[in-house]
Amino acid sequence: MNIQPSVTKWLRISVIILMGAALMYPLLWMLSSSFKPNAIIFQKLGLWPTGFTLSNYAKGWVGLSGISFSTFYVNTFIVVGFAILGNIITCSMTAFAFARMDFTFKRVFFAAMMVTIMLPYHVTLIPQYIIFNSIDWINTYYPLIVPKFLATDAFFIFLMVQFIRGIPHELDQAAIMDGCNPIQTFVRIILPLLQPALVTAAIFTFIWTWNDFFSQLIYISNPKLFTVALGLRMFLDNQGASEWGAMFAMSIVSLIPILVFFTFFQRLIIEGVSTTGLKG
Repeated sequence: MNIQPSVTKWLRISVIILMGAALMYPLLWMLSSSFKPNAIIFQKLGLWPTGFTLSNYAKGWVGLSGISFSTFYVNTFIVVGFAILGNIITCSMTAFAFARMDFTFKRVFFAAMMVTIMLPYHVTLIPQYIIFNSIDWINTYYPLIVPKFLATDAFFIFLMVQFIRGIPHELDQAAIMDGCNPIQTFVRIILPLLQPALVTAAIFTFIWTWNDFFSQLIYISNPKLFTVALGLRMFLDNQGASEWGAMFAMSIVSLIPILVFFTFFQRLIIEGVSTTGLKG
């Protein structure tokens, strides 16, 4: 009896389990620390919460400076909701134009759009800040939302272009024969078939916008407008005592929407990416 395949299989499983445990340890430690008193969080680094307490969650949710953490939640959902709506509408329309319509310098514009994917965000940060500051958009949500309605996420456009290119042209021709103009063809034919790519774009937009800290830090300074990412930062004080327990507790709370989204839409993410990757 050849036991070599069985040994190899269990060895691979063991390696995967060890790697998974190493990746999960920081999250488990943060979860454990959220139930520890603030004074002993860094004294005992074990996963079992010594001195179990729920006060960190109560203190964190009440918030600092009289602002409840629920305010940060609502603010984040506002930004995320408009970001998703903007990306779905404008990126799908732009992708349809690149994939199905003919216009002057089409290839040049598409190449220029692809180049923007390779540009670091910090390259355009200062020019964008100057523009937004000149029109009084600093300390508002407009810099975080309006660009989404201008099809600035080239990655999603490319994703949808690849998907639309896999849709048979005969469907467009049949729609044209029935009297549909390009807008009607897009709304009635392409958009329903584009659902996997739209769902993928919506999920990634949700995750990226929810976790975005740098952009929100640059454009928002009013605590009442803070999102979850900025709200967590308020628990740290460079000149005084930091509320580590409350911050860890609210960090766990802030992960819940992402975990729920990923759990329920994991299959759609994989299907959307694999489908758009295979078509071309």
